[in-house]
Amino acid sequence: MIDGKRVLAIIPARKGSKGLPLKNIRLLAGKPLLAWPIAAARASAYVDRVIISTDDQAFADIAVEHGADAPFLRPAELASDTAPSIGFILHAIEALAGSGDRYDLIVLLEPTSPLTEGSDVDAALERLAASDADAIVGVSALETSHPAYAVRMRSDGVIDPLQPGGFAAMPRRQDLEPVFGLDGSLYISTIDALRREQGFCHGRTLGYVTARHKAHEVDDLVDFLCIEAIAANLDTILQEEGRTSPSGAR
Repeated sequence: MIDGKRVLAIIPARKGSKGLPLKNIRLLAGKPLLAWPIAAARASAYVDRVIISTDDQAFADIAVEHGADAPFLRPAELASDTAPSIGFILHAIEALAGSGDRYDLIVLLEPTSPLTEGSDVDAALERLAASDADAIVGVSALETSHPAYAVRMRSDGVIDPLQPGGFAAMPRRQDLEPVFGLDGSLYISTIDALRREQGFCHGRTLGYVTARHKAHEVDDLVDFLCIEAIAANLDTILQEEGRTSPSGAR
């Protein structure tokens, strides 16, 4: 609870995945991928309850083993590749409300962003509570992928810069205006705004800047192997940042 408002954390983990089959239960540093966001939510000082939203009982059982609640299974129509995320989120909120368990804020933590920590959740919740905004989402700086360096490829294979002015007009990297991209590390909203806007991103959404090593998402095997290498070297990374290893990171 924060400022008298109850906080629900939802961990989405459907069974189907084309890029990396069964990725949500793939072991990362000896722990199923879905267990990482559960640990982050449970480490938060403000989250009141952590639930799994899944269409598979085996996934639900694994989530419960790692400290989440599994009060229901997600309906099949909300678990397809094409089903919008807002569907399963509102399903979870309404299912809990139907049993008298109501919340004011929702935190969505995806297994595909396993390096998010409880301290990130708390910092984002505190920033949202101190503002007039309705939502806050994780963003990370676009450095090597800055749009100033984007190019189009013509049918003959020749490249043209996306920005006007030609290649000669491309700025030096140190002169670029900082821009950010949604990185999937966390999504937080008031439930009223989520119902009204049907999503987390709108005109009253703040950005929570994610540390570079936490901004990776698992879409395929290459992504997973990169995150596996980061997880295996967290102590070194955190020493460089002047921090100690986060509790529950291993």
